[in-house]
Amino acid sequence: MGRMRRGCVPGAGRGRAVLLAAAALAALAGAGRAQPRAAVPPALLAPPPAPASGLIGDDVSNDAGRALTLSWKLSPDDSVGLHRVRGYAIERAPDPSGPWQLVDSVAARTARFVDQSVRRNTDYFYRVTTLGPGGITPARSVTGPLRATSSWFNDRRYSVLVATILFFGFVLYFMASAQSGKKPFVRRIPGINAIEEAIGRATEMGRSVLFLPGILDIDEIQTVAGLVILENVAKLTAKYETPITVPVSYPIPFTIAEEMVRAAYLNSARPELYDPTSVRFISPEQFAYVAAVTGIMLRDRPAAHIFMGAFFAESLLLAETGFSTGAIQVAGTANVHQLPFFVVACDYTLIGEELYAASAYLSGDPKLVGSLKGADLLKILIIASIIIGCVLETLRIHGFTHWMQTQ
Repeated sequence: MGRMRRGCVPGAGRGRAVLLAAAALAALAGAGRAQPRAAVPPALLAPPPAPASGLIGDDVSNDAGRALTLSWKLSPDDSVGLHRVRGYAIERAPDPSGPWQLVDSVAARTARFVDQSVRRNTDYFYRVTTLGPGGITPARSVTGPLRATSSWFNDRRYSVLVATILFFGFVLYFMASAQSGKKPFVRRIPGINAIEEAIGRATEMGRSVLFLPGILDIDEIQTVAGLVILENVAKLTAKYETPITVPVSYPIPFTIAEEMVRAAYLNSARPELYDPTSVRFISPEQFAYVAAVTGIMLRDRPAAHIFMGAFFAESLLLAETGFSTGAIQVAGTANVHQLPFFVVACDYTLIGEELYAASAYLSGDPKLVGSLKGADLLKILIIASIIIGCVLETLRIHGFTHWMQTQ
């Protein structure tokens, strides 16, 4: 077995401190037994240090009841220039009479410790033992019982509460506005024009449109956004009598895509043009799906490829294959690590949140529009808060910064 390097074990520092403190307690306790004077190390001939005093404890506020704070007065022998104290051992017991368990140790001139290994709503008793080269000095008193309790509300996070209330208030307001007929303004994204242009080109060439709603299941929000865009794309293909092919990788998105394409043709008064085989279930296996889709590209030669959803390593394979066939390509994804491939190989790319904005704009659904507008307005407030905070900090006014802190 290869040797493990020192410092590679998580928590090794604290564990080593506990072991050293335990060894010191055992060794120094054993040193008090009767021995020949010549066998006693010279360091132990020094008198033991004076004990620490004034140990107090309290529950850590604004937590889940998992920590207790301890503080004490340093030993009189623990000061600059004196070397009669090496550290303090913190011991804990369920009862004042014991049994005592070593929790941890701290260095000299340290008068505070947070015990994060306690259980909620359990009584504990503590004592602090002073360690020195001349011996150990037990605590003169025991502190307790101390109990860690959970907090229902963290009063250091008022800013998070205010931001949450504002966000949901904005969303509900814009949703109500959209439902009442007063549709909030949403800027038309150029990518929507590119989608319509791609479908128009496919219609002129008498070829089909290939639409991919990502490669993930319905629990991925990008898949939902892609399916919303699919419904509007299907309405255009029904209007222009252009064939559409939708390869899907999971069963639930497959069923939803079928219903959306069928509903789009029905709403466009062209139900007779709907092809039940236009939506195809391929495979949830990533590269099996890619192989099937690239086969469709090379065999059927669709004139327009539209990628809307979550894509990963297959993005470059799909986009490059589509580019080699001469198709016009429009892509959109929120996966930042795949955007460079789409930008290089596609004619137009919806970047990040533009995917969600396009789905909200095309559907006009009050929930989607309300969420979009609420998120945009909250972003404006966040930017304004950053600017205000910078100005106040420059003027040495720290109240706003302290209010915004969450830790």
